[in-house]
Amino acid sequence: MGKYFGTDGFRGEANVKLTVDNAFKVGRYVGWYYGRKHKAKIVIGKDTRRSSYMFEYALVAGLTASGADAYLLHVTTTPSVSFAVRTEDFDCGIMISASHNPFYDNGIKLLNGNGQKIEAEIEARIEAYLDGEIEELPLATGADIGRTVDFASGRNRYIGYLISIPSRDFKNVRVGLDCANGSSSAIAKSVFDALQAKTYVINNTPDGTNINTNCGSTHIEVLQKFVVDKGLDIGFAYDGDADRCIAVDHRGNVIDGDKIMYVCGKYLKEEGKLNGNKVVTTVMSNLGLYKAFDREGIGYEQTAVGDKYVAENMLENNYSIGGEQSGHIIFSRYAATGDGILTSLMLMEACVEKKATLCDLAKEMKVYPQVLRNVRVADKQTARENPKVKAAVEKAAKELGDGGRILVRESGTEPLIRVMVEAESDETCHKYVDDVVKVIEAEGLIVE
Repeated sequence: MGKYFGTDGFRGEANVKLTVDNAFKVGRYVGWYYGRKHKAKIVIGKDTRRSSYMFEYALVAGLTASGADAYLLHVTTTPSVSFAVRTEDFDCGIMISASHNPFYDNGIKLLNGNGQKIEAEIEARIEAYLDGEIEELPLATGADIGRTVDFASGRNRYIGYLISIPSRDFKNVRVGLDCANGSSSAIAKSVFDALQAKTYVINNTPDGTNINTNCGSTHIEVLQKFVVDKGLDIGFAYDGDADRCIAVDHRGNVIDGDKIMYVCGKYLKEEGKLNGNKVVTTVMSNLGLYKAFDREGIGYEQTAVGDKYVAENMLENNYSIGGEQSGHIIFSRYAATGDGILTSLMLMEACVEKKATLCDLAKEMKVYPQVLRNVRVADKQTARENPKVKAAVEKAAKELGDGGRILVRESGTEPLIRVMVEAESDETCHKYVDDVVKVIEAEGLIVE
């Protein structure tokens, strides 16, 4: 990760960490970089945050000042920007969103010509420009100045694409949608209505400040209650930019990303569509998922935390499905990035084709209790590589055996060591987490 760009773009509090000047300069560099040999075409989408409009205009000013043409999708989802880049011959895509963060945060996500997160070396060049380490870029003049184009039609094409994916309709299925007062408010209901579902929607009235506020995938309890109270068959909750999905079955049980990967991975295998007979996960997926895959004869890969790394692994090996516990799920046949609405369609298709409830399909995977503790340390690498800490981790792993696992890793953004244990019981999890944390403390590695 760089100085400004993390695993999910340049993100921070609007006009505090991520400023309008930053956005203008990102636009300036992107417009110049992609326009060195031809007139660059950049497509932009945004979520419903109040600051998204400000950043949109700043990015457009920077892009057009560098000679690029800016195409505006307006309020839309991150995966729709990815779709537009891949299918409409754009050089680059920009999504203005801080995903599941509070409304006062915002972010700039850059997508390459394949609709995937932009290459790290380009992010590094943009950071150098932001820090004044690259000489000032030339301004376009005369007819070379870029133009701004209304591209709402691109969002409509994306909606049509989603509708075309399921192999059959969802007639008479009672579906609940929690749109998090975010990007999916403009898209999700139209898709399910077109597929003949009986659609019931909550949190689809964004006002610029209510995105992710007590709603969406980070507050799944709201959808749980809605589904049960309304007697619905299934429910889906999205985050602010709708690149993730968490589901709820008719009994109100939460179906997280791990269970989604199990249900869809097994379904794809049965349909002969699971490339390489593998699913790509991160190291934080639940042990129960791996046990279930072993039982079904499905292989798996493990990557570092971050859907960026999942996508890279899938692209390199041509795998069909991968994702994270948080609900970022990638179906490579249809998309280049996580897509919450697409994920909900794939779950619906599995249920309809198998004539089963989501509850029945997901209960085959047993979730192992998990305890995660974040320990603030003076130096992450020193703490993780301390001989006594390593010995304590190895001892815990040996004693847990096949009935559990321990994972100790560094936070990517904070001075934290994350100690995670999964086992048959909460008591066992707490025991081994406590054992390792006590050693970290005894070695004087913890700071207040």
